[in-house]
Amino acid sequence: MDRLDQLRVFVRVAELSGFSRAAVDLGLPRATVSAAVAQLEATLGQRLLARTTRHVSLTPDGDSLLKRARALLADYEAIATPQPAALARALPVRGRLRVDLPGRISRQIVLPALPSLLASHPGLEIDLGASDRMVDLVEAGIDCAVRVGQLAPSSLVARPLGAFELVNCASPAYLATHGVPQTVAELAAPPHWAVGYGAQRGSAAGMRTPWDFVDASGTPRQQPVRCRVAVHDVETYIAAARAGLGLVQLPWYDVRDLVARGELVMLMPQARPAPMPVHVVVPHRRHLTPRVRVFADWMAGLLAAGLRAAPG
Repeated sequence: MDRLDQLRVFVRVAELSGFSRAAVDLGLPRATVSAAVAQLEATLGQRLLARTTRHVSLTPDGDSLLKRARALLADYEAIATPQPAALARALPVRGRLRVDLPGRISRQIVLPALPSLLASHPGLEIDLGASDRMVDLVEAGIDCAVRVGQLAPSSLVARPLGAFELVNCASPAYLATHGVPQTVAELAAPPHWAVGYGAQRGSAAGMRTPWDFVDASGTPRQQPVRCRVAVHDVETYIAAARAGLGLVQLPWYDVRDLVARGELVMLMPQARPAPMPVHVVVPHRRHLTPRVRVFADWMAGLLAAGLRAAPG
C-alpha cells in the first residue's frame, strides 16, 4: 500500500473513530487497515492514534496530520485525472464533502432538498455543519461553506450566488402596543424598540442597535434605535420578534411563511436594508474538486427561490 493509500486509510479511521468501521467503509480487511496505520506511524515516527479496547482517538500529532492529509488528498484528487470541464461534470461524484452553512439556511433550504442531491449522486457523502459562527475552513478541514453578508478580505475563493433581500418586520402584538412606524425617523425616539443582534452599543440612555436602510437616493444609511433585548443567533432573533420584543430586519426567505400566517407584519417597504450577498467559499487549495463544484452548482439553483424579491 503506497503512502497516499495509507493516508486515505488513516483519514477514514480518524473520521469513523474505529478500525472496524473504517474497514467496512473502505471494503478492506481490518488487518489491512490496522497495518496501514501502523506503517504510516512507523514511517513518520509519530503515534497518530490512541487505541483502547473500545475506542480510537487522535493524538495531537494525529490531529495535526488529519488536517494536512485532507488537504493533500483533495489536491491529489483535483489534479490526478484532469478532464475537460464538460466531461468532469458527467463523471460520477464520490466521497465525503464537508460543508459549513448558516443554521437557518441549513434547516430551511438545504436539508429539505438534500435527498434530491444524494439521489443524483449516490456515491456522495455530506458532512454538514450548521451554525451562525464563523468557522476557519482550513483549520476545521471544511471543503466549502456558504457565507451570507459582505466577505472580509481572505485567501478564500468565493463564488457569488446572488443576494437575499431583507425586510423590516414586527409582530402584531408589538404594533398594537407601540404603533406602526411609517418612516425611519420615527425609530429614533420612543415608543419604538428594536431587537439587537450581536454586540450592541451602550450609553447612559441604554443600549442602541443600528437600523440599516437605503435612502431615496440609493445610499446605505443607519439609524440608531433603542434596544432592550439583544440576541446572538437568528432563531432567537426571530423568536424575539414573534414575542413582540421589538422591530427586526431579516431575509425575506426567513419570514415569508410567518408573514403569510400573520405572525409577523412587514413595515416601511420604502426603507429596507441593502440586500445581503450570498457566496460559496472554498479554501484556495480545494476549489477544483468535483464534489465542491457539484455542490456549488446545486446551491446556486436551490437558492434561486430564496433570492426572489419580497412583495412591495
